[in-house]
Amino acid sequence: MTLLAFLDYASVFVFALTGALVASRAQLDLVGFVFIASLTAVGGGTLRDILLNRDVVFWVEHPAYIGVAALAALLVFLTAHLLESRYRTILWLDACALAVAVPAGVAVALATNQPPSIVIIMGIITGCFGGLMRDVVCNEVPLVLKQGELYVTCAMTGGIAASIALYLDIPEPTALLICAGSAFALRAGSIQFGWHLPVYKAYPPRDR
Repeated sequence: MTLLAFLDYASVFVFALTGALVASRAQLDLVGFVFIASLTAVGGGTLRDILLNRDVVFWVEHPAYIGVAALAALLVFLTAHLLESRYRTILWLDACALAVAVPAGVAVALATNQPPSIVIIMGIITGCFGGLMRDVVCNEVPLVLKQGELYVTCAMTGGIAASIALYLDIPEPTALLICAGSAFALRAGSIQFGWHLPVYKAYPPRDR
């Protein structure tokens, strides 16, 4: 298995777990679990492949990705009731998924010889859009837009870190590890310690 395939499979599995956990909070049936898990798992990668004009979207070329997502959904369907806090579990699993999906997006962009700006954007899209689709469909406040959360910033930081590492002639596998570590560390800090960027606060208009 290539490094890119491993990253895609890992991203699909962990994101599918988060999708299925959100489905459990919405009390959906098994088909609903599989649908939300699959949407979360392949949503970002699908958009990435369409924008990069790849010959075939990754899960269409290899349907086993959907099988992995369905397996994750079944696993959560049978065990979600054992978790003390599903929301906290979603947060941490989502952080792990982000740390895998961002380097997966970066690796795909690098394989198609994209410039650094597109490499960073594809990392963000792969890492963020599956979770965004999951939360919108399940009528949850999207984590990527939640006040007081670092999310897109984490994906962007991972992509920038990978681009800098490659510019310094660090081997691609190591650069992808740096990407994953940067994204996860920042997201973990946001969850555990409340790290966040300043938010806009409106002020009353002046008389003049």
